[in-house]
Amino acid sequence: MTDHYDALETRSADQRAADLAAALPRQVARAQEAPAMAALLAGVDPAAVTSREALAALPVTRKSALVEAQAAQPPFGGFVPGGAAATDHVFQSPGPIYEPGGRGQDWWRMGRALHAAGIGKGDVVQNCFSYHLTPAGMIFENGAAAVGATVLPAGVGQTELQVRAAADVGTTAYAGTPDFLKVILDKADEMGVALPKLKKAIVGGGALFPSLRQEYADRGIACLQGYATADVGSIGYETVGPDGLVEGMMVDEGVIVEIVRPGTGDPVADGEVGEVLVTTFNHDYPLIRFATGDMSAVLTGASPCGRTGMRIKGWMGRADQTAKIKGMFVRPEQVAELVARHPEIAKARVTVTRADEKDVMAVQVESAETSDGFVAAVAESVQAALKLRGAVEVVAPGSLPNDGKVIEDARNYD
Repeated sequence: MTDHYDALETRSADQRAADLAAALPRQVARAQEAPAMAALLAGVDPAAVTSREALAALPVTRKSALVEAQAAQPPFGGFVPGGAAATDHVFQSPGPIYEPGGRGQDWWRMGRALHAAGIGKGDVVQNCFSYHLTPAGMIFENGAAAVGATVLPAGVGQTELQVRAAADVGTTAYAGTPDFLKVILDKADEMGVALPKLKKAIVGGGALFPSLRQEYADRGIACLQGYATADVGSIGYETVGPDGLVEGMMVDEGVIVEIVRPGTGDPVADGEVGEVLVTTFNHDYPLIRFATGDMSAVLTGASPCGRTGMRIKGWMGRADQTAKIKGMFVRPEQVAELVARHPEIAKARVTVTRADEKDVMAVQVESAETSDGFVAAVAESVQAALKLRGAVEVVAPGSLPNDGKVIEDARNYD
């Protein structure tokens, strides 16, 4: 779509700078009302933080700090002003990490991304993001409500029921991970069920590979990506220019994005790949310079869609070994938990590849034990520790590479 969600998307550079100078001091002061953020920002004068340059001098908030603080002071570790009593929801993401959520209008700001994907009043959105513990389902539920769309809260799995529901209710738009839409479409073909009204899709939770986007286009489905996290909500979203092309992602109007050298808070030059830091203007969860662990780069030049904000190249992998597989993060500490469950395992390595436009996870474990019972037990532990199923291969002790990697992302992002 080439029309815009609101006037914020077409502000001049001067107006953006003025708005930032007014909003940043208020948000820094609000963050200092949360005990953990107050400690992190000790000595900072909010009134002096009026620009991106001033923001870049503040310390980085790292996810590891959230995990440690939450373990000591559950559920939010002192990062939420007012604590759990001030929130409507408590969500759990892999780690585990706990995030607050609100019932307020478009609390995660996803409406802007859905609007850019052409979704609005009259659409029926089949929301295939999980509603269980994680906030993904609610994030897109709130976004759909903001644009006036009807929601079928489908969640994940149960493919045949998904197909039947889509046909019966006349689903016009899909929301979910990039791969799962193909699973539904393939099952519909297998069942001989037509889904002629399904023409739009907004996907996230993993990379949308060009070949998969093209497959959807060949089926008459326009598929765009939204980029959001449970911690900060919407970060960016794809748009379509007048020529029908998609170029990078617009940064959401409710956050400030910085691209920094991984492991530091130092901004890199435009175009250079680095880690995504996000400062959110969410009053309820005021994270400042939050390190997402995701990689991206600034995309220079004006967007052909007419929006004037900052653009990034989209999700370009992880700054650490953490990998997003089938929409779920798999972290090194989860692999360590897997190893700890079985004293027979000396070392483990998770590898993710692509096959038939789907993520495929394989788990290699070094062990002298090779019985079928052992392999079956490890497979159960993989499901329990990593929250995903994966093929298990037992390899000889000492045969895995001595490179420090426990997670290898072998997918091609070109």
